[in-house]
Amino acid sequence: MAPDITNRPHFPRRAVVTGGMPYGNKSLHFGHVGGVFVPADFFARFLRDRIGAENVLFVSGTDCYGSPIMEGYRKRCEGRGYTGTITDYVRENHDLQKGALDAYGISLDLFAGSGLEPARDFHARLSAALVMRLYERGYLHRMSTRQFYDVAAGQFLNGRQVIGRCPVRGCRSEKAYADECELGHQFDPEELIAPVSQLTGTTPELRPVDNWYFDLPAFECTLKALMDEWDVNPQVRPIVTKTVRESLVAPVIYIQSKFRTDFEAIEGKLPVHTLHEAEGNQQSFSVEFGNWRDRDEARGTLEAAGVRFRTGKTLLPLRITGNIDWGVPAPKLEGTSGLTVWCWPESLWAPISFTQVVLATAEDGRYSSNDWRDWWCADDAEVYQFIGQDNIYFYCVAQPALWKALDWGLSQDIPVANHHILFMSKKASSSGATQPPLAAELLGHYTAEQLRCHWLNLALDQKAVSFAPKPYDTSVSHTDKRTGREVLVRDDPRVADPALKESAFLTNIFNRLARSCFYGAQNVCEGHLPTVEADEEVVDACAEATLDFERRAYGFDAHGALAVAEAFCRAANRRWTDESKAAKGNDAAYEHALANVFAALRTVTLLMHAAAPWGCERICDHLAFPHEAFFSWENAFRTPLRLAEALGETAAGHALVELPPRTDFFAKSI
Repeated sequence: MAPDITNRPHFPRRAVVTGGMPYGNKSLHFGHVGGVFVPADFFARFLRDRIGAENVLFVSGTDCYGSPIMEGYRKRCEGRGYTGTITDYVRENHDLQKGALDAYGISLDLFAGSGLEPARDFHARLSAALVMRLYERGYLHRMSTRQFYDVAAGQFLNGRQVIGRCPVRGCRSEKAYADECELGHQFDPEELIAPVSQLTGTTPELRPVDNWYFDLPAFECTLKALMDEWDVNPQVRPIVTKTVRESLVAPVIYIQSKFRTDFEAIEGKLPVHTLHEAEGNQQSFSVEFGNWRDRDEARGTLEAAGVRFRTGKTLLPLRITGNIDWGVPAPKLEGTSGLTVWCWPESLWAPISFTQVVLATAEDGRYSSNDWRDWWCADDAEVYQFIGQDNIYFYCVAQPALWKALDWGLSQDIPVANHHILFMSKKASSSGATQPPLAAELLGHYTAEQLRCHWLNLALDQKAVSFAPKPYDTSVSHTDKRTGREVLVRDDPRVADPALKESAFLTNIFNRLARSCFYGAQNVCEGHLPTVEADEEVVDACAEATLDFERRAYGFDAHGALAVAEAFCRAANRRWTDESKAAKGNDAAYEHALANVFAALRTVTLLMHAAAPWGCERICDHLAFPHEAFFSWENAFRTPLRLAEALGETAAGHALVELPPRTDFFAKSI
C-alpha cells in the first residue's frame, strides 16, 4: 500500500534559525561547531529545501560586548603585548570564528558582530528602543546593588574579573563569576562564596552601584503557562521545561542543621516565612518566603547574625544595565548616565538586529518579505533557536518574559537545547582544565562532511555524549610485548577511529550507490536517464523513507533522520546487487534495474543534502538537474524520470554529466 503523503508535520510559512552566539574573545572549539552550529545548519538547510530558501533566514554572530571580552583583551595586552584596540581584538576573533564556520559549511545568511559593522548601529538602535519600551511599560526598576571593588587595583571589577564558588544549593561549580556560574546559575554578587580578584589575587570589597533591572518575577504565571504549552509541543525537549521549572519555585534559604540554635535566636526578625524541617539524610532545613524581596531581607538578617546559608533557585530581577565601558550604550533614564546594556540580555535580541541587517541589505526578491516583523511576529512564522543546555535560563526563562513585556507581538520561539558534547568523556571548555581542540584544527585530520555527520549522529538531544577523535586520544591502548612500552590509542592501527564511524556510509555505501547509477547509465543508457519508470514498490519505499526522514527532522532528531537515510541506502544497494546480477546480458532488464537504483539515489541525495551538502550537490550536478529543482521538497516524491518530465524533458533527452572512472563524491579521511 502506498504511504500516506497527506498526514505530514506542519511547517511555517517563514522561519528564522539562530545559533547561540560565541563570545568575541576566542576562536571556536569543536563544541561550538559540533554541539550548536552543525545541528542548526542541518535544520536550516532542511528547511530551505522543505519550504523554500526565500522563506528561511539563518543568522548568528559574535557576542562582542561584555566582561569576558574585556578580560580577554586585558590579558592579551598585558601578557602578549597586544597593541590593537578592543574593537580590533574582537574583529580578529570574529574573522577566525567566521572562517571556521565557513570551513564546515555552516550556511548562515549572516554571521555578524553585535559591535561590528554592519550590525553595530542596527543593534544599538534596537537595544535603545527595547530598553525604553520596557521602562515605559513599567517593567524596569532602578536598584542599588553591590559590585565588587578591588582596593589594591583601585577599580570596580567586571563580572569575569571575580571568581569564586557558586552559592546555589546543589551546584558544585568552583568557577563562578560575580553573578553567575559556569553552569548558568544566577545569584547576587554578595552571595558568591570566597571571591577573589583576578587582577590582584586579593579579596574584593562590595560597594553600592545603581543599575536597571527587569521585573522577571512578575512573569512567573506567563512562564508556567508557556511550560504547559511546551510540555505537549513535540519540538520542545524535556530538558527545557525541566530546567525552566527549577526556577519557577518559591524563594528558599537552606540552613545547615548545626546552625539551628542561632537561627531560632533571630527567627522572629525575619519576614513571614514557612520552615521546612530536614528530611531523611538531609543536612539542612529550609525557610520558604512569599517573594524574593522577603528572602533578600532575610538574607541580610541572617548575615548580620552570622548564620551561614545557601539559596535555592527562584526568579530574580534580571539585570539589564551594567557599569562597564565596553557595551551597548544604555539610554538615560531618570538621570542615570554612562551605563551600558548587560551583554546577556542584549545578546537575546541580537538575532532580531541581524535579521534587520540581512533584510536591509538583501537584493530585491531574495527573501519573501523584507519586513523583520513578518519573520519574528507573524502567526505563520516560527523562530528556532539552537542553544546549549547551559543557556536555557536566558533563552527560555528571561527571553519569553522579555518578549511578553515588550508587547511587540514577538512569537515565543522554539528552543532547541542540546546536551553537552564532551571531549574524551569530560566536559570541555576553552577556559577550563580540559582544553578541547579548535574546530579549524580538526580539519587537519577529517573532512568537514565526516565531522558533520558524526556530530549529527551523537544524538545530543537525548544525553551528553563524548567526542573521542583518535588523533587526540592519549589513553593507553596496550603494552607492546616486544619492547615493554605503552602504545597510545592514537598510535595503534588496530583501534578504529570513533569519529570515522559515519564516514564509511558516505565513502562506501552512499558513494557506491551513486557510482552504480552513473557507470550503469554510461554503459547501457548512452549516458542519459533510464527511459522506464521505477517499480511501484520502489517508488513507495522512496516515499516512505522521505516521510519518515521529514518527521524526524521536524522533531530535530538528526540522528534518527540520518539513520533512515542510511538504512534506505543500504537496502537500495542490496536490491541493486541482486537485480543487476540477474539482468546481466539483458540490457532491457538492466535498464529497469537502473531505474530502481536511480530512484533510490534521488531520494538518498535529497535526504542527505542537509548533512553532507557538498557531496550531494556533486551528485546533483552529475544528474544534471538544477539544485533548486532537485532539492526542493515540492519535487520530493518525483523519481528522476518524473522530475525530468516536470522540467519539460524526456529521459532520453536528459543527458547526465559523465562520471570519470573511480570518482569519489565524498572525500575519504585526510
